[in-house]
Amino acid sequence: MNSVSATVGVVLSHGFTGSLAAVTPWAEALRAEGFRVVTPLLPGHGTTWGDLAKRTWHEWYDAYESAYLELAEECSVVAAAGLSMGGALALRLAALHPVAAVTVVNPALVVDDPRSHVSGVMRYALRSVPAIGNDIKRPGQDEQAYDRTPVAAAHQLKLLFRDTVALLPRVTAPLQVFRSAVDHVVTSERSVGAITRRYGGSDLRFVRLPDSYHVATLDNDAESIFTRSAAFIREVTSPAAKPEHTEEHA
Repeated sequence: MNSVSATVGVVLSHGFTGSLAAVTPWAEALRAEGFRVVTPLLPGHGTTWGDLAKRTWHEWYDAYESAYLELAEECSVVAAAGLSMGGALALRLAALHPVAAVTVVNPALVVDDPRSHVSGVMRYALRSVPAIGNDIKRPGQDEQAYDRTPVAAAHQLKLLFRDTVALLPRVTAPLQVFRSAVDHVVTSERSVGAITRRYGGSDLRFVRLPDSYHVATLDNDAESIFTRSAAFIREVTSPAAKPEHTEEHA
């Protein structure tokens, strides 16, 4: 095990309609590297999709922020991390709090489904649509996501993304973005494009994942994510950290 200061914490979030199963291996790998890691279960997740339909994006963010605040009391520096919607939460947190680093996997900041334009009205006529979970190339993996996606929650997701994109210029912490070559959930590059255009910092690093789909933390490039994110956090939280702007491949 590589040794790092026990005062370096990481708050890590799963994605929309997903569960802790999607990020548990990532959390365990970071703990093995010596980091203090907290993985909050977001409200409406890990229960039923009907429960998720009753929740607001503020509840999801508040749960993530509360986990950060508790961790910040124990650690001298804290990094924000997340998968998909969890990436949006990490970026929003970094805009509002002095996090030391941000590392995100297939971050979602734009809803690519064209029906999102009418989600505010659609939610009153249609309760749910087919699931978006388990977009994983590697056989035998299960993120334990819901089998339906509530339209009301999808509308809240859109509101979260809109709010977060507006805050991106306030994100100045070093930022690492993992992006899969093929992603059937975040299907376009508009989310990554929003980060590229609006990120307010000087240290932005992209890592391409050639052999994974959306839930890359359970996919073929998972080990690369675990290793590179740990190295990134360790590097940028060290006194000698220097800004850079790069693109790498797993």
